[in-house]
Amino acid sequence: MATTADRDDTTKQKPTTTPSLHDDPARDFTRPSEVELTEPHTTRTATSRLHAFERTLLKYNIEARGIQRVEDHEKHRTSALAYLQIFVLWTSVNLVVNNVTLDSCLCATFGSLVGAVPVAWIATWGPLSGIRTMIFGRYTMGWWPSKLIVILNILQMLGYSLLVAIIGGQVLSAVSPHGSMSVVVGIIIIVIIVWLVTTFGIAVFHYYERFAWIPQLIVLSILYGVSAKYFDLSYSSVGDPRTVAGNRLSFFSICLAAAITYSPLSMDYFVYWSSATSRVGIFAATLLGLWLSFTFAFVLGIGIASGIFSNTMLESAWHDEQGGSGSGALLVAAYSSVGTFGKFCAVVVALGGIANMIAPTYSSGVDFQILGRYFARVPRVIWNTVGVIIYLVCALAGRNNLAVIFTNFLALVGYWVAIWVAIILEEFFIFRGASTKNYNWANWDNQSKLPVGIAAIMAFLVGWVGAILCMAQVWYIGPLAGLIGHYGGDMGNYVGFSWAALVYPPLRWFEKRRFGR
Repeated sequence: MATTADRDDTTKQKPTTTPSLHDDPARDFTRPSEVELTEPHTTRTATSRLHAFERTLLKYNIEARGIQRVEDHEKHRTSALAYLQIFVLWTSVNLVVNNVTLDSCLCATFGSLVGAVPVAWIATWGPLSGIRTMIFGRYTMGWWPSKLIVILNILQMLGYSLLVAIIGGQVLSAVSPHGSMSVVVGIIIIVIIVWLVTTFGIAVFHYYERFAWIPQLIVLSILYGVSAKYFDLSYSSVGDPRTVAGNRLSFFSICLAAAITYSPLSMDYFVYWSSATSRVGIFAATLLGLWLSFTFAFVLGIGIASGIFSNTMLESAWHDEQGGSGSGALLVAAYSSVGTFGKFCAVVVALGGIANMIAPTYSSGVDFQILGRYFARVPRVIWNTVGVIIYLVCALAGRNNLAVIFTNFLALVGYWVAIWVAIILEEFFIFRGASTKNYNWANWDNQSKLPVGIAAIMAFLVGWVGAILCMAQVWYIGPLAGLIGHYGGDMGNYVGFSWAALVYPPLRWFEKRRFGR
């Protein structure tokens, strides 16, 4: 249970004097406080140039704040429209081409629902704490172990951004006259737009996501209409019962993983919002935004995929795209019945991937700062640019083969999120008494006041062992997962979550007894 030392002793806050212009939920405070711009004399000279750079950012209304906690007096008020903003944010992020996936509708619908629940719960902590998601992880993982989580999260976010950039570039190339636009040019166009939006920061981020879902909903609805004739509703699963069951379990797990991946960054976009913002409202808006958008895109992909083996045009497009692993040419082929207008719709769909890349790109820029105090002194904008350059170079160099490799690699390492969520949940419900008052948000950057993290990292590793034994992926099928059918059944997320949840409580109890925190 929580100790007195864990409780928030920072109840005396400056009064809220936020001007009315900040009632807009898409607006934020981007100016660092005086404390952030003040350094001890020994480091003042070394950081003066960075401070000058930050002031230059402020001059152009670019968000200069990084991982520093947003205090209550710095937050802005939120209106009822704030919850609509949350809903459309997640809708814009997910109503994109890379979520037009393939397989069972029921698995997609309920898998994405289960995966969205922890994302919605974690998102509610943003306004309450004023800290970023990976900083919140310090309150469970501790100072040093949390850095491993940050590295995994950066790798995952940049990796998925790379994949979306390649898919978007493929679509733009496919719809250009006689392929006159190369995939390289398509990728560069998409990445430049992402960099511009994320460079200006959270205010522009929210404005962009507020409207990005509208054209996507229109063109994907059109795709439903023009591709419905290809849907093969008579197509059934093939194989012996155990293999079919294993395949369904694996696809359910894929859809769950697609949603739960947002858990390590869902707080990041609401840290400037008033701590009085309804947690129930944030949870509901996030859950619905994720679930409905995922389901809309997933079911569309399933319908188109069902016609691949009964329609030669779709089959040819599917197998021509990277040996049958891509979706860019398939999507263009599905639009082909409406001619030039279909190509225009495909362009809109391709550009929609920008909304999906903005969120992880922005969060990766913040997460780089959590890796160390020297990293934290480098402004978010620079880290944001570094992240963009990394996945741009990788996307350009590996556009023909890297998409397949990274898709399989990210699926292989993505089990860490479910394990991390299990530990975060137990820390709150068991050791913090299920009370938000048992978190001292002022200690976000105080190593001596945070958990040591031994219990968390040991539970995390135990969970990983369970995930390895029970995962079923293209590159590796665990010995326990392999017992289900011909291709195995992916149980990695569930077993990893369960094993970590089983061992964390006794380990954490010992850690608190031994170290007092």
